[in-house]
Amino acid sequence: MNTENPRIEEIKQIMNDLIQIATSYDIDELDRIYHDDMNILMIDTEGTVNTANKTDFIQIFQAKKDAGDPPMNTWADLHQIDVDGDKAHVLVSRKNDLSGQNMFLILSIDFIFQDNRWQITREVIFLRPED
Repeated sequence: MNTENPRIEEIKQIMNDLIQIATSYDIDELDRIYHDDMNILMIDTEGTVNTANKTDFIQIFQAKKDAGDPPMNTWADLHQIDVDGDKAHVLVSRKNDLSGQNMFLILSIDFIFQDNRWQITREVIFLRPED
């Protein structure tokens, strides 16, 4: 991973924070890090594309929190972080059961620096069964 740009370390820390926030169902912090116009595209193992917006996605975490689900797996492998001005992109692999079963996820996450903070504008998530 290219670490010459000092903002890369900043995004790396935000990703680590995001993983902790999401896996522990911290709804207020999710609301803060997810941009109001965020779009999520999730491609399942059958090739079906499901879409969601910020509200839809937060509701998934809220339902898990309300059900008393234990925290999700925090495993992550950050493959690539790119920062260009007020935009950043992260390519990361994760393991969790957000979809209801243990899955291996490959995520492409776009950020924008707006309102004095980095916010996620888009997540593209590829699901595959965890080996």
